[in-house]
Amino acid sequence: MASLFVIQGDDQGRRYELARDMISIGRDRGNEIVLHDTEISRRHAEIRMKDGQFTLVDLQSSNGCFVNQKRVMECPLTHGDRLQLGHTLMIFTHTAAAPTTRPISVSLQEKHREGSRIIHSIRHEEGSQIFLPSELREAGQSQNLQNNLQLIYDTALAVSRTLDIEQLLDYLLGLIFDWVEADRACIVLIDSHTKMPEAKAQRVREGKQGVEEAITISRTILEYVLTNREGVLTTDAQDDQRWSPEGSIISSGVSEAICVPMQGRYGIVGAIYIDTYTPPDMTASPLRARFTEEHLKLMIAIAHQAALAVEDTHYYSAVVRTERLAAMGQAVAAISHHVKNILQGIHGGSYILEEGIKSGKMDVVQHGWGIVKRNQDRIAHLVMDMLSFSKEREPDRSNASLNDVVEDVVNLMRNRAKENNVVLEFRPDIDLPMGLFDDEGIHRAALNVVTNAIDAVLEVENPRVVVSTEFREAERELVCTVEDNGHGIPAEMIEKVFSAFESTKGNRGTGLGLPVSQKVLQEHGGDVDVSSEPGKGTRFTLRFPWVHVPTDDTRY
Repeated sequence: MASLFVIQGDDQGRRYELARDMISIGRDRGNEIVLHDTEISRRHAEIRMKDGQFTLVDLQSSNGCFVNQKRVMECPLTHGDRLQLGHTLMIFTHTAAAPTTRPISVSLQEKHREGSRIIHSIRHEEGSQIFLPSELREAGQSQNLQNNLQLIYDTALAVSRTLDIEQLLDYLLGLIFDWVEADRACIVLIDSHTKMPEAKAQRVREGKQGVEEAITISRTILEYVLTNREGVLTTDAQDDQRWSPEGSIISSGVSEAICVPMQGRYGIVGAIYIDTYTPPDMTASPLRARFTEEHLKLMIAIAHQAALAVEDTHYYSAVVRTERLAAMGQAVAAISHHVKNILQGIHGGSYILEEGIKSGKMDVVQHGWGIVKRNQDRIAHLVMDMLSFSKEREPDRSNASLNDVVEDVVNLMRNRAKENNVVLEFRPDIDLPMGLFDDEGIHRAALNVVTNAIDAVLEVENPRVVVSTEFREAERELVCTVEDNGHGIPAEMIEKVFSAFESTKGNRGTGLGLPVSQKVLQEHGGDVDVSSEPGKGTRFTLRFPWVHVPTDDTRY
């Protein structure tokens, strides 16, 4: 499966599978891949697939498309390519490009096998000797050295371009099959909790006749490799004095095997095992040795690169988990604070209500009920904002009038504005066309912004909030603007107004209203813009693309 994996940008860590013949990429919610990057155009690029080949096509974006740091208009993609769009850096992966293999099963156990012996064992540090200059003086070694360097380069490139363990291990097995004449291979990792080795990736070469569909690796040799940090090369021949028959190395049918430790910066993270397989009925015939000491050194070098990548991936995963826990803790603390204040309000209103009932004074009862009702509305509003902010959703679009939606919001807020002596004006565009959008979502987004605007003018003279609508024909956008004459927002706070739980209202605000509004507009492929001047007021502009629905009375 081909995919894009984001390694830099606001969407870092996300993976997008390329499961269609054409995938659009951009900032608008209408794209198959939506990237939250202000440097990316609304429809920035497309990835097109034909006959198994994926091609990146620039859709005349403002800031261009870059593949491996080169600007392109149209470029075929290969496994491991780096795509830079705006501030977002992605890796293109296509596991189908790896050598043809198929999964097999692996078991770790003791099996009796007489006639096996170790012909080489070297320490992890000796793996670097495949690059020693002395080898160049030996006949025929320069080409081998060049090939080894290419393989290590490819391995380093592969492990630097993904933070996904399964994809990393799968690609490493593909490289090994491509460069080493092995029939079967598996990668064993040490479980971080149990500290026990577990097979995580395994393959058998396709088209190999008579190959056993299961690998059995002796725990004795695996423990030797992991404990002594030595790679071993074994073959089915005469006994080796270091190994008893009870601790035999590999099961019947295997001719040669290499097992090497995955040595990282901080210790052993696992092991890589490869072997050649000869069916038992052919073991009597003379066989050519396919593994050499040079292969053993090469596998140790590969295993070291793989181990570094596994450590980096585990570290990255730990960082992500820590960030998620911290965000969750912040959310719980903020929500608990607001719920506590609301409960206090309900408790106070209930007390006044109870006293009014006891005394038979209806004005006291009405006052207490008013407090309870307001706090009920606050908690309902908080819950709805939490649901809207936390849940990924597609807009439930229907043919609707933005004028009708915004007018309903204004009418809902008129009583509150009147109670606080705020002038609330509505200036609709009478020629506004009907459009296809989620009227309930846009209603909630506009309600949050209008509520904030009224709160922003409570402490100024002649408080005024003006709500208007318009259709921007050049941009093909529907727009709702909310202006107030409040104190304004300091320049250093502009960037924070859309951050969750950042509120300038003190105990009156949850810090979710504006983030929810922005999320709703972005789900429609639009956004919320803000401009403010301290001492003069603030303007919020809610805009989203107009989707035309043909009707008899539509002018467009």
